[in-house]
Formats: sequence, structure tokens, C-alpha cells
Amino acid sequence: MTLIDAPLITLSAPVNLRDLGGIAVDGGVLRERLAIRTDDLALVTEEVADELVAAGLTAIIDLRSNAEVGISGRGPLGTRAVAYHHIALMADVGESMREQPMFTHESMGASYVAMVDTAAPQLVTALNVIAYSPGTTAFHCAAGRDRTGVLAAMLLLVLGASDDDIVIDYALTDANMPAIMQRTSGVMGPLWAKLGFDEERMRSALPAGEMAVSMRILLATLRERHGDPIAPLRAAGLSDDTIARLRARALDA
Repeated sequence: MTLIDAPLITLSAPVNLRDLGGIAVDGGVLRERLAIRTDDLALVTEEVADELVAAGLTAIIDLRSNAEVGISGRGPLGTRAVAYHHIALMADVGESMREQPMFTHESMGASYVAMVDTAAPQLVTALNVIAYSPGTTAFHCAAGRDRTGVLAAMLLLVLGASDDDIVIDYALTDANMPAIMQRTSGVMGPLWAKLGFDEERMRSALPAGEMAVSMRILLATLRERHGDPIAPLRAAGLSDDTIARLRARALDA
């Protein structure tokens, strides 16, 4: 484990981790221990790493940018027998923030649409990892909200979950945001400084109000543009075989 230029990082348990099990999907209910969404797994303690592995974790999908990974590395899970897949959904976090100087739930929703448009191949790769990993796959970014939320939405769409249930899952992060900001400050502070952003300004720019708006914009836009909301993923190589495997694994005990 290496923590580069980030002396204030404190290892701790995730504060935005949840198993997607229990959500209604095509043919039944998504089983537990297929897919876990979470905030930054690079920051977990040794004890939490052991608990996750003991509970069946076999693969991690890291959606963070190279800059983020360069600060905190892989953390204690990097020394465990867990497959690691770095699949960045944004190549340059700084560029994304410069393009969106004012954060609103509406602008975040638009950024999710852009993420599906530009990172569909990466999303397909991530879905294949979930489909073909033998145990539980956990996927994360920093907060476990935006990039993680988009991948969770794509997985749930493929499995046949309703838009309402996808939004409900996404919005569970809302109450966790204060704890997320505190937990990730040791990484995000150095990252924002390196990119030339003021940490306090960035924190104050986070939108208030119900965050469900962002996910509803993504889902509505995909349906309006494509009819089939996973059409961009199909165009990027998502196969019927992978969809079938995900749906079978989602329902198998």
C-alpha cells in the first residue's frame, strides 16, 4: 500500500457501501453478494479488508481516475487475493470540474448522460467483470455517488430493474454525503490542490436538495434518445451472452 503526497489520509470503514441485493429485477429479486457499490475502497482498514474478503469479495472495479489512484493507491485490499480492475470512467477529473464550474443536480444529471456517451466501452468492460467474476464484485469511485451511481444504474437496467428502484438506490447516498466528504478529505484535498482548485470552494459548490433529480435525468434522457436505455452499451459491445449471464447470476442463490 502506498499513500503518495497525502499525509492526512486516515484508513476507515466505508460509509456509503451497500449490496445491491434485494432490488426487484426481471424474473425476481437481485440476490445478495453479486455486486456491491461503495465509496473509496483504497481507504479501508486492514480489518475491513479481511471482512470483505471473508464475505466473498473476489473482484474490485476501481472507477477512479489515474490522478486519484496515484494519491491513495489500492490500500490494504491491494495485498489480498482479490482481482483488481482499474476502469476509469473519467480520464481527467480536473477537466470535468473545469467544464462544470457550477454544480447543480441538473448539471450532474447531464454529466451522467455524457459519461454514458463517452465511457460506454468502459461500462461494458465493468459489466463483463461482474458477469464473469466467480464471487462478489465491488465497484467504487471516491464518494460512491456519481461514477459508481452510473455503473449501478447500467447494471440494474441490464437486469431489468425499474427506473424508480434505480433512483431509490441512487438517492440512498444523499444522507451519507457529510460522512463521505469527511472520509475522503485526505484524498480529495490533495487532489483538488494539485489540480488548482480551492478545497473549501469545491465543498461549498456541492448542490443542495434532493439528488434523485440527477439520476432521473440520466434515465429519462436515455429513454428519450434511444428507446432502449442500454442501447449505448449494446453499441459499445455489450453482448446478449453477457446480459444473459448477468441475469442468471443475479437470480442464482
